[in-house]
Amino acid sequence: MSQIDNPFARGYQNPRIVRTLLITYENDCPPIWRPLHASQIHLSDDQVALFPCLIGKDFALITEGQEISHELEIQCETVGIVRIVVYAIEADDFDGRPVHVGDAYSEEAARQVVRRLRFETGYYSRCWEISSAHLDAEAHRFLAELADIATPTLFLFIAFRIPYSPAIGLKLIATPWTDENLRAVEGITAKRLMQEHRKKGMPESLVHVLHLAALADVRMLVFDADAQVLDGLPIYDD
Repeated sequence: MSQIDNPFARGYQNPRIVRTLLITYENDCPPIWRPLHASQIHLSDDQVALFPCLIGKDFALITEGQEISHELEIQCETVGIVRIVVYAIEADDFDGRPVHVGDAYSEEAARQVVRRLRFETGYYSRCWEISSAHLDAEAHRFLAELADIATPTLFLFIAFRIPYSPAIGLKLIATPWTDENLRAVEGITAKRLMQEHRKKGMPESLVHVLHLAALADVRMLVFDADAQVLDGLPIYDD
């Protein structure tokens, strides 16, 4: 299963910081953006901003007070001036494509944004309450039976009843259910786990919802008739 169009998926993946330079050159040319060349990444912002630079195809080199090899110099097309240093926050979308999230004007401010994107202050969007209409009658019976017994370990989830409520909850284990994570934790693939669930008689409507949720790293999933439906999931009228 892919994260694309997964209604449980939230946020960006692999947030990171890229220091970039806004450079002007020649009066009639629009500004351009370049990162510092790897040989100069040790330079502080104060050693970069408002200094002249050489502009290459995909990098810039500060010239004042710096030694630049002839090999690098001939790779540069023109000269310019660094107007400002910007810390770009980038991340990956669900399909792996890079996304520009925003800009900050100091490394610390950028780190704060990345920290929040990574949910380092706690885990968000890992507990979901969705309508039980996303399960058919067979799946309802299957879950109810599991909630009253010890759920088999190989299922990688635990079903339980919510006291004084008809709702049923699931505690998912070893998420996200990706090949990489499941191989590391359980020595199986996501396809193998899905096969095991079907082999044990799990109805298809539950297989579909459960694996989408686990792929998005959901840890607690509650099915309640009074909860809202989740756009993108099938609805069953029983």
